[in-house]
Amino acid sequence: MRGGAPIMKILVANLGSTSFKYRLFDMADEKVLARGGIERIGSPQSKWFVEVAGQREESTVAAKDHAVAVRLCLQQLTDKKCLASPKELAAIGFKAVHAKGITGVHRVDEAVLQAMEAYNDVAPAHNPPYVTAMRLLANESPEIPLVAAFETGFHETIPAAHKYYAVPREWADKHGIKRWGFHGASHRYIAERATKLVGNADAKIISCHLGGSSSLCAIKAGKSQANSLGMSPQTGLPHNNRVGDFDVFALPALMRATGKTLPQILDDLANRSGLEGLSGKSNDLRDVEIAALAGDGNARLALDVFVAAVRHYLGAYLLLLGGADAIVFTGGIGENSVTMRDAICRDLAWFGIRLDAAKNGLAKGEARIDAADSRVQMWIMPTNEELIVARQSRDCLAACV
Repeated sequence: MRGGAPIMKILVANLGSTSFKYRLFDMADEKVLARGGIERIGSPQSKWFVEVAGQREESTVAAKDHAVAVRLCLQQLTDKKCLASPKELAAIGFKAVHAKGITGVHRVDEAVLQAMEAYNDVAPAHNPPYVTAMRLLANESPEIPLVAAFETGFHETIPAAHKYYAVPREWADKHGIKRWGFHGASHRYIAERATKLVGNADAKIISCHLGGSSSLCAIKAGKSQANSLGMSPQTGLPHNNRVGDFDVFALPALMRATGKTLPQILDDLANRSGLEGLSGKSNDLRDVEIAALAGDGNARLALDVFVAAVRHYLGAYLLLLGGADAIVFTGGIGENSVTMRDAICRDLAWFGIRLDAAKNGLAKGEARIDAADSRVQMWIMPTNEELIVARQSRDCLAACV
């Protein structure tokens, strides 16, 4: 007990194709008890770290798959005395991505797992490792509730005009082919935090989650109105190695020209496109920026295409919302790239958007970076997806009692 409140420990798991990151929360006061993770899963020299009370420990280990990574995570937390045993966890919450016919927050059961597996090919970088980890935990620790908080949940409020594709209506109604939107936990956090900072419950916010995977979200009164991601996480803006918006009628032409099968082309679009595909250098924007500064034309093209795509959606969402009270940059690129923020906001004074170059260059953490005469507030804001998922997991448990 702390201050009369029972200690509820919730572990939040965030999985990528070759990574597993986690945070352990005490939901009595939403304190982070520990954080850690394993990168380069599948490599004989996987890197792991754990941080408790500001003390960080790092090492290498052979983690052949996500199942091994999950076991190591629970062992780390037990060794560091953050948990007496895994059974002390009230729940494990997953920042799940997509599932056929399911959105929102759910206790994980066989129906949820099968719905996720049905969309393995729609979210190939995320669903397979999530399902693997969930099945492992369900089998080895059935007493620990598992909660899936789907990224699509925040976008259930998007109006139909911004949700439907112009395809036969039954595709949407029978098969779920819609603009679902993703990065829901991040955009939900930005919506809540930015609305408070603006001091207006009805604030119009444009959340720019720019990182390895990127999307823009139009938000009004705390609710999603549109998201640049569509049916899958491969759409919208160019990503680090995923294509973004793409004309599907190019597929048969590519298959004829290359001799590749449809699965091979889709693999290229999901894993060797985006910044990596255009630049031919790297899927890390920092590397692409360095190459562009050195005069590499392909790297410069990759940056220009990325900026143009962000500005395209930014302009569309300013029109959709009828202006904005605040534009927020979050994610690895949004928070750290001075040059990308400058390029995205250049020559937008006629929208009432003016970036302060000095503030933009020096800002760290949560910071306001608009000029004194800007009508629109501009912020850098670290997101906190894990806290959102921890809260959703807690609330799901309470609703199931």
